[in-house]
Amino acid sequence: MSKKYKSPLHEMAMTTPTDFWNDSCAISELEYAIENGAVGATTNPVIVGNVLKSEMPQWEGRIRELVAENPEGSEEDITWLLNEEMAVKAGKLLLPVFEESKGKKGRISIQTNAKYYRNWKLMADQATHFDTLAPNMQVKMPATAAGIKAVEEATARGVSINATVSFTVPQAVAVAEAVQRGLERRRAAGEDTSMMSPICTIMVGRLDDWLKVVMNKENVITDPGYLEWAGVAAFKKAYEIFQEKGYETRLLAAAYRNHMQWSEFIGGEVSLTIPGKWQKRFNASDVTVENRMAKPVDPAIIAELSKKFPDFVRAYEPYGMKPEEFDFFGSTARTLRGFIKGYEETLGMVRDIMLPNPDK
Repeated sequence: MSKKYKSPLHEMAMTTPTDFWNDSCAISELEYAIENGAVGATTNPVIVGNVLKSEMPQWEGRIRELVAENPEGSEEDITWLLNEEMAVKAGKLLLPVFEESKGKKGRISIQTNAKYYRNWKLMADQATHFDTLAPNMQVKMPATAAGIKAVEEATARGVSINATVSFTVPQAVAVAEAVQRGLERRRAAGEDTSMMSPICTIMVGRLDDWLKVVMNKENVITDPGYLEWAGVAAFKKAYEIFQEKGYETRLLAAAYRNHMQWSEFIGGEVSLTIPGKWQKRFNASDVTVENRMAKPVDPAIIAELSKKFPDFVRAYEPYGMKPEEFDFFGSTARTLRGFIKGYEETLGMVRDIMLPNPDK
């Protein structure tokens, strides 16, 4: 690494088309990330809960104020007001990048209610509301069957979306095509799209996680190292398709489990949303910053995973699943359940302030 760069991530950000984001709205983590070249940040129900746990002294007073300001507000009302404030506060740190890039970078992602995953209208309406909170909002919604419809509708309304709960090439392709339909609708209506910046996440590590669950459930024997490549392979396959099709959606890699989920994507015109602990690991590593995005995954790995894991075929082939199957793919169901649980835990933390437990 050259002495003029602060870290490997900084070198990547400065010398390649690969961007990275902070995978949290925690202010201290975001400040570190920006110092090292980050141009975005993201949240989800689990992240918001973790930030609240780690920064409760900073937020407890504000929660009490929100409760007082909203005397008829439910715990859900207060939780969403808090969620919005967290996103807006973090987004302010990214406004200079947003303005300099004319909306293409410098965004903070805020996620729609995980419980809405079956209702496209509720997701699209909440996305439209979130879009009014600050100029650099980006709205996450799951790549479920209903989510694909919500992506198109929200895009047509001018919202820059970030599809999440997405692990597979079919989901990424469906999202990109929905965005294109939404953009075409908006342009046909004479509305501006120049400041929009749609994103589709592939949670690469969670695809690996699911195949490991399948391996143990079904007693599959395979080279364990191959399972570390499944998400990387799916992401590279999706990237190849996005480049060929000329989609206006940018891919984003998430859910880190190993350094290849960073190093193998360097050089691509993609974004990487990296948790703070992984940023520090990568920055302390001896992994070199070089273009590996164009290097294909070993065909022997693809062949073995395809032979042993039908779910890898479903995830890797561009039309391996139809949208109506997305909700029931293992990674999707596991992640939705985790996000809903994280949301409910956050509600519990707010509830404990609104209505303290008298037995404690």
